[in-house]
Amino acid sequence: MVDRLERRMSRNSAVVLVFAVMILVLLLAAVLLVPLLESQVMILVDSLPGYRDWFVQTALPWIERRTGLQILAWLDPQHLFQLIREHWQGAGGIVAVMLGYVSRSGFALVTWLANIALLPVLTFFFLRDWDLIVSKVAALIPRDHYATVRRLALEANEVLGGFLRGQLLVMLMLGILYALGLWLVGLKLGILIGVVAGLLTFVPYLGPAAIILFGGIAALVQFGDWQHLAGVGIVFGVGQVVESFLLTPVLVGDRIGLHPMVVIFAVMAGGTLFGFLGMLLALPVAAVINVLLRYAQERYRHSRLYAGDTPAILLDAAPPPGGGDQDAG
Repeated sequence: MVDRLERRMSRNSAVVLVFAVMILVLLLAAVLLVPLLESQVMILVDSLPGYRDWFVQTALPWIERRTGLQILAWLDPQHLFQLIREHWQGAGGIVAVMLGYVSRSGFALVTWLANIALLPVLTFFFLRDWDLIVSKVAALIPRDHYATVRRLALEANEVLGGFLRGQLLVMLMLGILYALGLWLVGLKLGILIGVVAGLLTFVPYLGPAAIILFGGIAALVQFGDWQHLAGVGIVFGVGQVVESFLLTPVLVGDRIGLHPMVVIFAVMAGGTLFGFLGMLLALPVAAVINVLLRYAQERYRHSRLYAGDTPAILLDAAPPPGGGDQDAG
């Protein structure tokens, strides 16, 4: 948007205008959503005793009957105090570890808030000086490889831009769909659960899992019957069908260019290596790697190692392995 506005005004004016529009949109969203979400949070706070009673009186006894484990005994305060008295030295070490973890988490929260405060400042300067930054980086690239690097950068930018824009729209529409569906089922926390599930859709398979888990628990606690639990399942099924056959093909399409199995393994590997942040970055990083692998495959198919003495033009015209009638079939 800044690049398009720059054709009619200065870069600084374009950045200021874009920032003003962004702030207005965020304020409008806050005015519309904050009161609604605030009422949902208040309902959640008022419902916490009911969720606790359901967990202790219904869920845990059911798990004990199915597994034979004595879970409720471990939740008895007297039993816990007895364990602490018997193992007070180890308990002291655990408390020290927990206090250290809490202090580190508090410092991480302060750092996170500081990063949020810096984000608009950095975004402003990046938008204003982006062309200058790109030109400075481009000047450092060896001239013999400039065309290749520029091509790969443009392809990666196109893949990431299309994927992120499409994924954000999918998150928005799925959040609305889930919230409306759970509200129609009759869940008091339906809107809050739908919004959370829509936001978690950015991490593959986490959004649907949130609908099943949170929506199922809310239905059991509020109604305690299988009819409303089935209603949550119907909302989940409709959301998955709409996402798989309408939203993702139309809004995201083949921009990322990854097989579903590759997506699963990329998310698993990112989560194993780098935790939740790795799950968030798994697909964008995999998309960039896919761009590089396509280029490597192209170079290999035009190399002497692959072609031998066969001219490259004949290789491009050769039918795929297994015969030339595959397209016709």
